[in-house]
Amino acid sequence: MALQYQVVPVTSFQQNCSIVWCDETQKGVVIDPGGDVKQLLMMIEELNVQVEKLLLTHGHLDHVGGSEDLARALNQPIWGPHKDDNFWLQGLEGQSQMFGFPLTEAFEPSKWLNEGDTVTFGNQTLSVLHTPGHTPGHVVLHSESAKVAFVGDVLFKGGVGRTDFPKGDYATLIDSIKSKLWPLGNETRFVPGHGPESTFGSERVSNPFVADEMPI
Repeated sequence: MALQYQVVPVTSFQQNCSIVWCDETQKGVVIDPGGDVKQLLMMIEELNVQVEKLLLTHGHLDHVGGSEDLARALNQPIWGPHKDDNFWLQGLEGQSQMFGFPLTEAFEPSKWLNEGDTVTFGNQTLSVLHTPGHTPGHVVLHSESAKVAFVGDVLFKGGVGRTDFPKGDYATLIDSIKSKLWPLGNETRFVPGHGPESTFGSERVSNPFVADEMPI
């Protein structure tokens, strides 16, 4: 059995939405459906994935903008992020106007996610890590069996998340990366919220914001 995933860049922000599934059961989840819902529905059908829930890493519009439409289309619940990002979800109308996106109304998920929670689908499990800094309620979703993490806007190949938004904090972000992500293992691949995938080990060597001169 194995965890599979397909990354689909959505919206003008080219945000990485991930369709993640168990290849034994075809049951799965969608992480950060930021928009382009018709495209996502076509891909879900093409991959023959039976989506059981939608998962949000944080409350920024480019990651959550398509959530309610997709949840309605699939008749499935939205889980996450951590409740400390509720102010972002309640401010979605303002975010829509600021970025020139279609109007996205405020909503609350069916379930907030906390450190130590798990999300299961088929024979696969994702563990939840609370990783504040980019936003206070940001979470990361990690598969121990597949050695892959879906990290939203915490970490990028060669960069880290912005901290100049309300309730962002640079020192907190760096601590989240080093204390929560690095222990998952250097070989762990990660899917960031934007841009190409990388591994934690590679970023520990080369990322100018968080490199610790780990020997290769």
